[in-house]
Amino acid sequence: MSIAVIDYGSGNLKSAAKALEAAANNINLDSKIIVTSDPKIIKECKKIILPGQGSFRDCYLGIKKIAGLEDALNEFVLVKKRPIFGICVGMQLFGDIGYETQETRGFGWINGEVRKINNINKTLKLPHMGWNQIELKKDFVLFSNLKNKSHMYFVHSYEFITKEKDCIVATTNYGNSITVAVAKENIFGTQFHPEKSQKNGLIILENFLKWEAK
Repeated sequence: MSIAVIDYGSGNLKSAAKALEAAANNINLDSKIIVTSDPKIIKECKKIILPGQGSFRDCYLGIKKIAGLEDALNEFVLVKKRPIFGICVGMQLFGDIGYETQETRGFGWINGEVRKINNINKTLKLPHMGWNQIELKKDFVLFSNLKNKSHMYFVHSYEFITKEKDCIVATTNYGNSITVAVAKENIFGTQFHPEKSQKNGLIILENFLKWEAK
C-alpha cells in the first residue's frame, strides 16, 4: 500500500514519514511511504498524510503554488473518497477560512474557521506548546486501543472552530475547550502531532493505516 506524505514546503515531513514507517512495522503492514508533491503520484496512492507547520495562509498558498496539487487533493478526498489525515495546520486547512495574518480560504471539506485561541484567563502562554490530555468525545476507530485522557504533543496558537459538531471526536482544555480531532467520512485530522506523541501517537497512526473509511 502506498501512502503519500504531502510535501508543499511546510511540516515536519521526515518525522511524519518515519513515524508512519514505525507504525507500519508495528502492525506488519507492507507499505511504501512516499514524500511527494506530484499530483500524478498522489492520485495512485491509497492514503494521504497532510502535514502543516507555520501559518494557515502560508500553508494554503504553498499548496496553491504547486501546479495541480489542490485539484489532486480535492479529487482524492471528495471524488475517490480515500482516507486523508491532516496534522496540525493540515487539519485546519480542512475548514472554510482562516484568519491568521489575513483572511485566507481553506479547502472547505469541514464547515468551520480557524481563529486565535481564546485565552480567557490571560494567564496561559501562546503558542500552546507541549503535552496535554485529550478528551475523547465519541467512539471512533482511529482511537481504538487509546485511553481517554491520553497525552499528546501540541504546538499551535490557532484553533479550528467547526460548526459541524458531529465531526468533533476529541477536545483538550487550554483556557477553554479546543477541538483537537475531527472526522468526517474519509477525512480525519488532529491538532496535535502524532509523530511527536510517542506511543500514543503511534497507536493513532497504526489505526489510520488499518482504516477502511466509509
